[in-house]
Amino acid sequence: MNSLKVRVLGVVAAVAASISVAVPAAMSQSAAIRIDGSSTVFPLTEAAAEGFTKATGGKTRVTVGVSGTGGGFKKFCRGETDISNASRPIKSSEIAACKKAGIKFIEIPVAYDGLTVVINKQNTWAKNLTPAELKKIWEPAAQGKIKNWNQVRAGFPNVPLRLFAPGTASGTFDYFTEAINGKSGSSRGDVTSSEDDNVLVNGVIRDKGALSYFGYAYYEENKSKLQAATINGVPPTEANIRSGKYTPLSRPIFIYVSAKSANKPQVKQFVEYYIKNAPAINKKLLM
Repeated sequence: MNSLKVRVLGVVAAVAASISVAVPAAMSQSAAIRIDGSSTVFPLTEAAAEGFTKATGGKTRVTVGVSGTGGGFKKFCRGETDISNASRPIKSSEIAACKKAGIKFIEIPVAYDGLTVVINKQNTWAKNLTPAELKKIWEPAAQGKIKNWNQVRAGFPNVPLRLFAPGTASGTFDYFTEAINGKSGSSRGDVTSSEDDNVLVNGVIRDKGALSYFGYAYYEENKSKLQAATINGVPPTEANIRSGKYTPLSRPIFIYVSAKSANKPQVKQFVEYYIKNAPAINKKLLM
C-alpha cells in the first residue's frame, strides 16, 4: 500500500502544481462534476462525492454513473465526463481515442482491490480453488463443455455449474480474463453477464452451483448471503490484498481526470478531497 500512496501523493502534487486557479470558498450552484465508469470503483467514488458535497455545503453537484470501465472511457474520451472510474489501466486503443479527441488526462491510483471469487452458501466443495481450475472453468475452450462441477476436479459433486460474470465493458472482466486466461477479454460466452454487480450477487445467492467474481467491496456488502473461495488457500482479505499475497487477483484501481477539467476549481478541489480521504473511505466501506 505504501508504494501506491507514494504514487498517489506524487500525482496530486503534480496536479496542484499544474493548476494556478485558486479555489473559491463558495462556488456557483451551477458548478458540476461528471463521473462515470467502473462499478468496482463506484462505491469509493460515490462516498467521496457525498462527503465532498457535504463538506462544500452542496455548492457543487457531483453525478456518478456506472457504465463499466470500458463504457466510462468511451464517454471520457468523447469529453462527456470530467473523471472516469477504472478498475484497470487505460488501454492503448482508449489512449488513441482520447488523443484523437484532444483529451489529455491524469491517472490516479486510489486503492487496491481483490477480485473475489464467490460461491453459494450451500457450496461445501469449492471453498478453495486454484488459478488452473478457474482457467479450466472460464477459458473459451470450456464453452459448452465444462458444465458440471465434477468436471472441474475429481471428487467434486455432480452439480450443474452456473456462471455469472461482469459484462465485457467491465474492467473487472478485463483484469480477471487476463490474470486467469492469459489474455484480456478471453472468456467463454455461455454465461450470464451484467455490468450490475447486484445481478451477479443475486445469481449466486439463488443457485447452489453458481460461481462468479467481482470486487472485494461488493463481497463485503453481501458476505452474509454468499461465501468467498480462497485462491491457493489464500482468502481475499484486506491485508492479503494490500500485501500482494492474494495472487493473481489483486490489482490497483484508478480514477482518470481530464486535464482540461482539472483546471476547473471544483474538479481540482474534489480530486484533492478524494485522494486525502480515499484511505479512510475505503476502510469504512470494508468494515
